[in-house]
Amino acid sequence: MIDEVPVFPAAEAAACAARFACLGDPTRVLLLHAVASGGPSTVGELAGRLGLGQSTCSHHLRRLADGGYVVLSKEGTTTRVAVSTARRTDGAPVLDLVLGLPPARPGAAEGPAEDVAVRALEPGDWPAVRRIYGEGIATGDATFEREVPPPAELAAKWVPEHRWVAELDGAVAGWAALTPVSARDCYAGVAETSIYVGAAARGRGVGAALLRHQIAAADEAGLWTLQCSLFPENRGSLALHRNAGFRTVGVRERIGRLHGRWRDTIVMERRRPDGRPPASR
Repeated sequence: MIDEVPVFPAAEAAACAARFACLGDPTRVLLLHAVASGGPSTVGELAGRLGLGQSTCSHHLRRLADGGYVVLSKEGTTTRVAVSTARRTDGAPVLDLVLGLPPARPGAAEGPAEDVAVRALEPGDWPAVRRIYGEGIATGDATFEREVPPPAELAAKWVPEHRWVAELDGAVAGWAALTPVSARDCYAGVAETSIYVGAAARGRGVGAALLRHQIAAADEAGLWTLQCSLFPENRGSLALHRNAGFRTVGVRERIGRLHGRWRDTIVMERRRPDGRPPASR
C-alpha cells in the first residue's frame, strides 16, 4: 500500500518560501555563516571581515533579523549581532519541508483509543514485548538492532518507572520504554523514547496511546526532554512523534550501517511545556 501524500498547508508553504527568500542573497548567507561560526559580533566587525560597507552590512543583517535568523541588540552606539535561538512561531517547518515530512496534525495525537489500555510492563509481558520487538526489527526500518536483546539486558537499560505495554483485544499489542541518554547528572532529565507496535495492531491507535501515556508520565516525573532517533523511511513513527509535539532537530547522515548499507537518522525531541528543566536541578 502506498501512503497518501498529505497536502502541505498553503499558509505554511508561504511562510517557508519567505524564509528561503531571505537567504536568496549570497551576502546574507556569508553574514549568517560568519555570525554562526564566529560567535556574537558587531556590525562593524562583520563589515570589516567581509569587506562590506557598514550601511550594506546593516541592511542585510536587518533582513536576516526579520527572517528570524539573527538577533540585533544595541549597546550604546554599537549594534551587536547573534544567531537567534528563539523558537519560530510562524509554523514554518523549513527542515521538515526539505526532508519531505508531512505537516504535523496535533489533533491526531489526542484521538480516541477507547479499546487500547496502557499499563505498566509486568514480568509476564516479556515474551510479547520481545516478539513485538522482533517484528519491528524485521521491517528493517525501526532500529539498528539485528537481534532482540534478552529481557535482562532490556530491563537493565530501560528506566523502571517508564516501561509500558498497550493491550488491545485482550493481548499485548505494543510497548514503550525510556532509556537514559547518559549517566551524567546534568542529563538526568533527558531520555530516549522507544515505541513498538505489533504487526497485527498497527494503524489502530496503539502507538498514539503509548506515546501519549509515556509523555504524561515523563512530564509528571520531571523529565524535561524526550528524544528519539528515527530512520527517514519510518514515516509512521515520524508522523506519530510530530503529532505528539516532537520537533525535528536535524539529520545524522550515514551514522551507522545496517545490513551492509549506510543509514541516516532524523533526530527529534520534545521539551516539557514550560520549556525548562526543574529549578531544583
